[in-house]
Amino acid sequence: MIPNIHFAHPWFFLLFAIIPLLIVWYWFKNKKRHSEINFSSIDVFTKAKKSFKIQFIHVLFVLRILVLSLLIVVLARPQTSLSKKDIKVEGIDIVMTMDISGSMLAEDFSPNRLEASKEVAMDFINSRPNDRIGLVVFSSEAFTQCPLTSDHAVLFNLFGAVKYGMIDDGTALGDALATSVNRLKNSKAVSKVVILLTDGVNNAGSIDPKTAAEIAKLYGIRVYTIGVGTIGMARYPFQNMGVVQYQNIEVKIDEELLKNIAQMTNGKYFRATNKDKLESIYKEIDQLEKSKIDVTEYQNRKEEFLPFIIIAGLLLLLEILLKNTIFRTIP
Repeated sequence: MIPNIHFAHPWFFLLFAIIPLLIVWYWFKNKKRHSEINFSSIDVFTKAKKSFKIQFIHVLFVLRILVLSLLIVVLARPQTSLSKKDIKVEGIDIVMTMDISGSMLAEDFSPNRLEASKEVAMDFINSRPNDRIGLVVFSSEAFTQCPLTSDHAVLFNLFGAVKYGMIDDGTALGDALATSVNRLKNSKAVSKVVILLTDGVNNAGSIDPKTAAEIAKLYGIRVYTIGVGTIGMARYPFQNMGVVQYQNIEVKIDEELLKNIAQMTNGKYFRATNKDKLESIYKEIDQLEKSKIDVTEYQNRKEEFLPFIIIAGLLLLLEILLKNTIFRTIP
């Protein structure tokens, strides 16, 4: 029924030795129930047909034995140790590149830019189940939080762990884009996309952002840039002697640079001044063309006991139903 199946606790099969003993017990119990009456002739009984109940009197016991056998199999824990499935899905390869510098704590987005950006990005990921998506985070330097994967559950966990302070403060746009390009350069997908989100000006890193954009263009990678932050001033929390104080700071985004990066790579620049606008931007990006990707799915250990439990439950319900209706007895 299930290929490559094995059992985690095969010693439970020793319980099958109980079944012959139950059959012998049932036979003796049934024999004791029979009573004998002497008649001068049995001709009258030979013409009588056996009723439905008589013909199927042992059905309840058979059902009980089947239920017991299935439960023994469940206790033995049937598993597939490795399952491999090659599938073709419609999708693109996307690297989401997110700024986690200190300015992302500004509260012109609720609760702040970083948390709002994470929430909207995860909604975007959830709407694209067939895409391979990776995550790069950056401040004064950049690193890959999650490589390209079709396992979005893993991606969500790693996305949730993103927070300010993982890297020294700063904004290394060039390093962030170069790291993202490095994740996509060997991709076989026709469509390769970087979604670069920032709220600042390039002030750190060793790679010039325009040089990184040239490399992205060379590998056929489109870069969609998003500047997050309101127009003018934004409320920002400062730590002062362990006490959080707020101050309005000027929002500075190098829009010219972000527009150039997008233009050089055949992408597009967006400005998100609030969370609703950010959501609409991701919806627009969601309309990207899709390409076919070959995906190999692996599962190391998969429990296979569920079908046995379902069948055992159905048989048990059938036994209870028959016992209380058709085969109901009066004590």
